[in-house]
Amino acid sequence: MITKIEVRSALGQLLTLELETTNDGLIVQDIDGLDPVKANLVSSSFAQLDGGIYQSSRRETRNMIITLGLDPDYVTTSVRDLRKQLYRFFMPKTAVNLRFFMEDDLVASIDARVETFDSILFTKDPKAIISLICFDPDFVDLTTVEISGDTVESTDEITVEYDGSVPTGILFTLMVDRTLEEFTIYHRAGDDVVNTLDFSANLEADDILTINTITGSKAVSLTRSSVVSSLLYGMSPQSIWIELQPGTNYIRIYAVGAAIPFTIDYITRYGGL
Repeated sequence: MITKIEVRSALGQLLTLELETTNDGLIVQDIDGLDPVKANLVSSSFAQLDGGIYQSSRRETRNMIITLGLDPDYVTTSVRDLRKQLYRFFMPKTAVNLRFFMEDDLVASIDARVETFDSILFTKDPKAIISLICFDPDFVDLTTVEISGDTVESTDEITVEYDGSVPTGILFTLMVDRTLEEFTIYHRAGDDVVNTLDFSANLEADDILTINTITGSKAVSLTRSSVVSSLLYGMSPQSIWIELQPGTNYIRIYAVGAAIPFTIDYITRYGGL
């Protein structure tokens, strides 16, 4: 259950909305669009074959509609004052960030653009109906999870319990402390399908190699003597960009020779609240 919403404007202004209470004249009456968004499924049909063949799918943007009741005290505030206050955060086309505080202590964040702001002027029950478009439909946990380990020459795996409901990319950082020519990241989830990311390049002691598999930010970079450069060519074209799947994940970093320390950072993503 949601207990509080924080709205942050692009200018850093903060609006706090407590649920089941009056927030200086603003009452959260309804929030629509918190469920998982609709998926667009692509299929092909063939002659003499009933139905179709699944090809691909993608999730659409999220349309969130917030209804706020306007209940001024008519002494220090009026309905117009409350609308003006909301205009600072919800003027159409502006960017906002919303944070939803859950009773289980989860704080889920999502970015949006204001599509419409509707408020009937002449009514006994004034309210504001605000439509928001979230181009990234996922809610994200504000806390980054970090896992540390060492490369192995065996089949030993690290178990990662991912609590999100949609896949998430990782930020893999290898702190090289000796010469290294190649290594492989093995990943499997509950379906036991093994995904591999093969890397081959000459690495030296004190190098820091970073592999970012987050959608929209995918990259491979090398930090050597404080100089950052791209090392994308070291990743095999047949490699899979590793993503954690909901549930239990198993990861193994295989490299011949002495163990090398690494960290894996990720954020938890939720397809709905």
